[in-house]
Amino acid sequence: MDSDAVLALTGQVPTEFVGNDAFQETDTIGVTRPITKHNYFAGAADTVGDTVGEAFELSRSGRPGPTLVDLPKDVTQDDTAAAPGPASPPPGSDPDPNADPDAVEEAARAVEEAERPLCLFGGGVIKAEASEAARTFARTYGIPVTTTMPGIGSFPEDDDLCLSWAGMHGTGYANMAITHTDCLIAVGTRFDDRLTGGIDTFAPEAEVIHIDIDPAEISKNVHADYPLIGDAGRVLDQLTAAVREAPDAEAWREQCAEWKETYPLTYATPEDEPLKPQFVVEAFDEATDDDTIVTTGVGQHQMWASQFWTYTEPRTWVSSHGLGTMGYGVPAAVGARVAADAMGEPDRDVVCFDGDGSFLMTMQELSVAVRENLDLTIAVLNNEYIGMVRQWQDAFYEGRHMASEYSWMPEFDKLAEAFGALGLRVDDYDEVAPAIEEALGYDGPAVIDFHVDPAENVLPMVPSGGANGKFATAEDQL
Repeated sequence: MDSDAVLALTGQVPTEFVGNDAFQETDTIGVTRPITKHNYFAGAADTVGDTVGEAFELSRSGRPGPTLVDLPKDVTQDDTAAAPGPASPPPGSDPDPNADPDAVEEAARAVEEAERPLCLFGGGVIKAEASEAARTFARTYGIPVTTTMPGIGSFPEDDDLCLSWAGMHGTGYANMAITHTDCLIAVGTRFDDRLTGGIDTFAPEAEVIHIDIDPAEISKNVHADYPLIGDAGRVLDQLTAAVREAPDAEAWREQCAEWKETYPLTYATPEDEPLKPQFVVEAFDEATDDDTIVTTGVGQHQMWASQFWTYTEPRTWVSSHGLGTMGYGVPAAVGARVAADAMGEPDRDVVCFDGDGSFLMTMQELSVAVRENLDLTIAVLNNEYIGMVRQWQDAFYEGRHMASEYSWMPEFDKLAEAFGALGLRVDDYDEVAPAIEEALGYDGPAVIDFHVDPAENVLPMVPSGGANGKFATAEDQL
């Protein structure tokens, strides 16, 4: 669902046992068919090399996604003298990167005639390495920009045109812009329900230009008035060249700037309340460079990390979106650290924001980080709750808490030390900056257990299925 290129090599019982319910047999092909681009059963040692090569190339062609090769034990143990040929995706699986020229011209006229145009950049912009093309298009024609959560970093959030990201916990000004735009230029997004809220209230006044490499996404959720099927970067270049004059949108830009002033992301820090998690995120952002890679688990901490960090570059925000998989943060940080080192960037910081619930799920990956001496920092925003579940239970289920209270949380700083990592604990505001400095300066994995306000909620919030323009800015509005 996040369009990630993954090749899974799975073990299978010997070929002669397949279909007999042998020990540890699973119909892996059948089980994974709905969640892969394609999967393969390796039937012979002579052809398995070609099969794996094709699966690898298919995973990253067109719209990226997972592929799988199921490997029976006898095939993996057999001898072969066959050498695999050059790897290539199956014929017909690599789509035309260019959109239909006539369709581009029609879309260009819609952009020119718009009074309230808005760019919506999704994760596909980043997957296609199209951030520069996206920035060029928006800046050339003075069009305000919002992103989806997977699209964070595709457009710099410190740019005057940027409205940050939209959706359930997106900024109020981004959601107001989507509600009132008359021309939405959506690039590389599948219009997930966490972005749109109720489809009937999403961008109700807009003509929609939808650019996507996957034709199955066109008009799947939101009707596209101008469908442009192709590679995000190539099609944006086509559209940039086709628009002859910028839309007259000065008043619209002023309106978007006014919404920024009216609906800022804020939080209170009363002296009689515990440490606020938003403060921790902002302190990390201030202490690190713009190219820092941020990974997260899933929950309230994920939303605060996306709201209160200013992202200016693509691939600096790494999180789980389509399925919201708790526990994603720590192994993602391990992968990001290895990737940065492999790219010759050993001084680049990697910071994982995790919740106490998410951290409990995959903290064992600290053993890998310690074993490989990976320089990364994990900030656990510990509120002793499965916080997003608690927030929903309070807002929509009359405060009935079930399986969301975790008052028996272990001491994560001591657990980190048990793994061989640096472990720190923070309870007060004046401890935040020194702890961050120590963790970032430590040559190896470090864990800071931040004990934050358990009552803090993520706001603004668009209730599930609600209208983006009717977001709540306080708990009593839910």
